[in-house]
Amino acid sequence: ESDIPISIDTRNSKVAKAAIEAGADIVNDVSGGTHDSNMLSCVASMGVPMVMMHMRGNPKTMQHSSNTNYGDDNREGEGVIAGVAKELMQRCLEAEKAGIPRWLQIVDPGIGFAKNLNGNLSLLKGAEKLRKCCGNLPFLYGPSRKGFIGKISGEDDPKERDYGTIAACLATVRESGNGAG
Repeated sequence: ESDIPISIDTRNSKVAKAAIEAGADIVNDVSGGTHDSNMLSCVASMGVPMVMMHMRGNPKTMQHSSNTNYGDDNREGEGVIAGVAKELMQRCLEAEKAGIPRWLQIVDPGIGFAKNLNGNLSLLKGAEKLRKCCGNLPFLYGPSRKGFIGKISGEDDPKERDYGTIAACLATVRESGNGAG
């Protein structure tokens, strides 16, 4: 028993079930419930929150250009924001159909997963717009030490990317439209 929420990161419904039964509180699935056809119903039956991350393809194919292309991606990142929002909301509808109420859904735009450098930056810059496009559902951003931070900073060692991680986190919580950020 812990007062600190414990999250299990898995794409496997059997692992999720065992972890929740062992005391975990949240299921975080990088596939958004697409890898294991039993994941959404499993999480629904457990009655716990689920983080549904956006990713195209799988961990081996996600960085192929076919998965990182979001169409007409103009200077403001409209393509990636619209594409990620649409695909996340599709997952939310599927989760709801499976019995996971919206109040137990958390969405993650999948920074570093099936996004190129510009796509990642657009999602950080457009965090407020993305939230609005997703009905203001709770969001989880995970930029920690990701490769795009290394590309910007020139830092090859992920352990040395903490300052870039802090900046990326701050970008997602800044207030827009009032001169801040």
